[in-house]
Amino acid sequence: MTYQPIIGLEVHVELSTESGMFCGCSGKHFQAKPNTNTCPVCLGLPGALPVPNKKAIEWTILLGLALECEIPGESRFDRKNYIYPDLPKGYQITQLDQPLCGPGKLDIEVSGENKSIRIRRIHLEEDTGKIQHTEIDGERVALVDFNRSGVPLVEIVTEPDFRSVEEVDVFVKKLQQIVRYLGISGADMEKGSMRIEPSISILPISNTTNTTNIKYPNYRVEIKNINSFKFVRNAIAYEIERQREMIERGETPTQQTRGFMESKGVTVAQREKEEAHDYRYFPEPDIPPMRFAQAQIAKLKTQIGELPDEKKARFMKEYGLSAYDAGLLVETKQRAEYFEKVLSRQSSVVSPKAIANWIINKKVDIASTPPEQLLDQIVQSTTTTPVSGDELENIIKQVLSENSKAVEDYKSGKEQALMFIIGTVIKRIGVGSGDKNTLIAIVKKHIQ
Repeated sequence: MTYQPIIGLEVHVELSTESGMFCGCSGKHFQAKPNTNTCPVCLGLPGALPVPNKKAIEWTILLGLALECEIPGESRFDRKNYIYPDLPKGYQITQLDQPLCGPGKLDIEVSGENKSIRIRRIHLEEDTGKIQHTEIDGERVALVDFNRSGVPLVEIVTEPDFRSVEEVDVFVKKLQQIVRYLGISGADMEKGSMRIEPSISILPISNTTNTTNIKYPNYRVEIKNINSFKFVRNAIAYEIERQREMIERGETPTQQTRGFMESKGVTVAQREKEEAHDYRYFPEPDIPPMRFAQAQIAKLKTQIGELPDEKKARFMKEYGLSAYDAGLLVETKQRAEYFEKVLSRQSSVVSPKAIANWIINKKVDIASTPPEQLLDQIVQSTTTTPVSGDELENIIKQVLSENSKAVEDYKSGKEQALMFIIGTVIKRIGVGSGDKNTLIAIVKKHIQ
């Protein structure tokens, strides 16, 4: 029997705002001393009232616009009631039926095939505290750190459109890339600022099953708080196999919440999966509904900028790069911008392809290598003088005569003017693998 995985995702992303979702505590909690970044609001002390973080609301809408989501004119916060040690108030302020962002989509490419993953909704909530299980004096204890409690948390909920581990892997990496391009979160999984919760079920199929219009199984198993791409892949693969073995034994998988044990590579039962009514949602009484004018949404849309797919397409068209090279360059916004800075500082001596190859293959440290320095390295490595001494002298004299302004600029202290002259000479004599320093010395001699 063949089985079709049916997978949906909930992706939690902590926003990099300066303050908390509903209080003035710092949003920077990673590696802070436990319970030093708290206040009456995020600890849920009597009388403390929440004040929504405007920047967090705007950034959530910005992400929704980047994922082509519908943005409703009105939204509100709700209380999600449950008891757990990391939730000091006994409820979480979140969003139920009026989220900030409605349906949208994110296009992915897997094995050369394009696919759209539907986004069901994006909502904003406060993060919980963090529980650490440890041992003190030989006794197992659970320690709670509330520094993270109240940090703005965006939850992206997809439809169950994934049919393989590979599709999930591509999606979450692309989502992380977009979040980083927008500058709203570092989305560092190792720091817990991006966490994945897949919901998995499997469907027995035969050769006659119509897999484009299937009836979903009446159960789903959710795996909570996975914080690495590797663990996401391993957890889903294990869970698919676990459910397959259950079905083949004649058992029926149940609606369940499970955790992933990284050390053993297995999922373990935590509790039966709750439904919305189990949390007794109701509108947050201390925060009025939010209404948004179209002008506000339009202004936010102008802040999106060029996203990875658009930048990749432009690099291919404008610079003649392959899809592979362009894709590697736009993996991070910083690398893509660095590539164009290097291009802007050269006079067509070096091709965009050559610059791209250096950045990609040499693993250039863009933080410590100024664009001018990289360009100098590329030119030096490819310069040759395949002409006679007299011919070279004549070419240099001609270039200097035709570019008198560059000569004067260099004499006045502008080193970049010398690189322009050298580049022009190189174009006349050809590009190869000679001694650039010799060429510079000859040009300088003629300028003096």
